[in-house]
Amino acid sequence: MTVNYWLMKSEPSKFSITDLKNSPNQIEHWDGVRNYQARNFIRDKMRIGDRVLFYHSVVNPSVVGTARVVKTGYPDFTAWDPKSKHFDPKSTPENPIWHMVDICFESQFAEPIPLAKLRTVPGLENMMLFRKGMRLSIQPVAVKEFDIIVAMGNP
Repeated sequence: MTVNYWLMKSEPSKFSITDLKNSPNQIEHWDGVRNYQARNFIRDKMRIGDRVLFYHSVVNPSVVGTARVVKTGYPDFTAWDPKSKHFDPKSTPENPIWHMVDICFESQFAEPIPLAKLRTVPGLENMMLFRKGMRLSIQPVAVKEFDIIVAMGNP
């Protein structure tokens, strides 16, 4: 089975690589995705064993480590909870709209790799991350791009 590679964005004030590292068994569900294209990646494409670049967004955007998918897409139950910040009254257990995956911590880079630096690295020119207007919180990454970034994070 082929391994896929992904970049997953999170605001560190909401959920950081340290939060994942400190989770029980270093595993957490990746919930709250409310974009259809990102949802489709979760629901239709992500598989157990897929590798993830963990990206802190908003303040000092940078890749900060890696994770691995340990449970394939399943309905995002936070959409059904009226008290949740991710509540969506259109989504129900009988007809779920949103999905999530579980990821497991792999590594935290010694130093974050800032977006500005990533833009200058040969071999990363075509990353989806750099496209104008690209705001997807989950996006595919080529294996070559993944390997270059991991090598930068683990010199």
